[in-house]
Amino acid sequence: LASKFVQFQSNQQIPKNSAMIMSPPRLALLLAFLAGTALSFAPSSLHHNRRHAAQIKSIAITTKSTTTVVLSAGGFEWEDPTSEQADPGVDNPFKNPDLLKPDDDDSVEDDEEASLKVDPARLLSPRLRGCNLYLIGMMGSGKSAVGDALARRMGTYNFLDTDVILERATGMSIPQIFEDEGEAAFRDVEAQVLDSVHAHVRCVISTGGGLPMRNQNWSKLQSGLVVFLNVEPGVIMKRIEGTDRPLLQTENPLETLTNLLEERMEKYEQADVTVEVSADMDLQMTADKCIRALHDFIDENPPAWKEAKEKALEDGLDWVS
Repeated sequence: LASKFVQFQSNQQIPKNSAMIMSPPRLALLLAFLAGTALSFAPSSLHHNRRHAAQIKSIAITTKSTTTVVLSAGGFEWEDPTSEQADPGVDNPFKNPDLLKPDDDDSVEDDEEASLKVDPARLLSPRLRGCNLYLIGMMGSGKSAVGDALARRMGTYNFLDTDVILERATGMSIPQIFEDEGEAAFRDVEAQVLDSVHAHVRCVISTGGGLPMRNQNWSKLQSGLVVFLNVEPGVIMKRIEGTDRPLLQTENPLETLTNLLEERMEKYEQADVTVEVSADMDLQMTADKCIRALHDFIDENPPAWKEAKEKALEDGLDWVS
């Protein structure tokens, strides 16, 4: 099996004979292949290949007015999150009067995003401090489109779609996998893809609708911020009309979708941020709503170190990084 895997991986593709039934050895081989393949679609670490990355060291980088201490451990460089230089000091733009356009005072309540001098998505990136965003929700809820829009507007984040990675790695479409291998095999491969990409940072990741249902997957989603796009089944059915969705190949697709949403809602509602998406909301409006909700969530849930630092300063204690 090991020799076959070496030869199989060197070819960088999976046989496209969709009629072949996936035996347990073949499934294990596919999962092993995905562990390396999925990483090729994710951004590599910025500092991973530096000459002395594996050495434990401390480098002082002097700027015009500050000195940042960059530490290296485990092959990756990182900055102390409690240092003044590492903390970007960016606040919620929606609560900063300096960022409001002076001539749009009357439109602030109706269109807060349009009344800002800067795109609030640009200021969301430094506030997240590299934390990944995971979009969850039902099929057709707009996770891929919204995720791509968010990453583009944030500027320093990459967009990844677990379904796209899975299809490219297997050489099969999702309907083909469901038909030839079954849903259980698909979920196993889906979990392997998530396991590969969740270790990366500064990513907006769109996930499959059923991915959060496995506890092992949910624990990985918790390493970032989870955004649930909540869309009514009737709206979803209009969006996905004419598409081939494996789980909706029933006599009453709307009823099936409604029941599926009810089954998954308990897990979906555990997301950090829930965004209600109505039928009249386009892509831009949905992305704007996600950005505002994330800014508010960060305000309501500051990092533990920041709370400890504020308390120490209030008590007159010196804060030691």
